[in-house]
Amino acid sequence: MTVAIKIVRLPHTEGLPLPRYATAGAAGMDLYAATVNDQWISPDDRELIPTGLMIAIPQGYEMQIRPRSSLAFHHGVIVANSPGTIDEDYRGEIKVMLFNTSGAPFLVKRGMRIAQAVLAPVVRATWHEVESLDETHRGQGGFGSTGV
Repeated sequence: MTVAIKIVRLPHTEGLPLPRYATAGAAGMDLYAATVNDQWISPDDRELIPTGLMIAIPQGYEMQIRPRSSLAFHHGVIVANSPGTIDEDYRGEIKVMLFNTSGAPFLVKRGMRIAQAVLAPVVRATWHEVESLDETHRGQGGFGSTGV
């Protein structure tokens, strides 16, 4: 299934590609750093990296911003609020909050693939307050109750 998303490029995206899937089977589209200058992220610090894009997500969807596995594995750089959510009614510039978990500074270069964007359907819930819940085998067991 394909869903059309309206997109506006801001001036600082000049020369950068639109988000795109790296392979035919990829779930996420690569997002690119639209920094004016290269930007350092200090160890154990986080920075908002601009993409230079504004989008209109169709009603009933969200855009999830997720880390790139290669940045996480090779450099310890992750999306700090992973997955980040862009709501359907947000119209500002998409920025990615990168967090450097390594002990070395990390350089974000203009045009670098910094994150993945995954379009996902949203299911809305309503609350139904009750006096008790049905019993299950697991019950209230949590945090390791099912084994290691």
